[in-house]
Amino acid sequence: MFLGRVMGTVVATARADGLDGIKLLLVQPLSPNQKPSGKPLVACDTVQAGEGDTVFLVGAREASQALPDWFVPVDAAIVGIVDELDLA
Repeated sequence: MFLGRVMGTVVATARADGLDGIKLLLVQPLSPNQKPSGKPLVACDTVQAGEGDTVFLVGAREASQALPDWFVPVDAAIVGIVDELDLA
């Protein structure tokens, strides 16, 4: 699991089977102190996140399992919206 910030929406009219009706968002991965970490990526949204939201994501096989149809070809899925982050 990792943190990210939603930068915007991705529109794709042609999609792989199993991705119909799934919102795609452009997300900037973040370090634990909320600084950009790596290149932005496209993630499937399972929680109705919006632009500017801090979210947590899963990658690899877990990302495909977060969708209604399992084993869809995706690399990242948003599985939660962060309300607060407390670094001790």
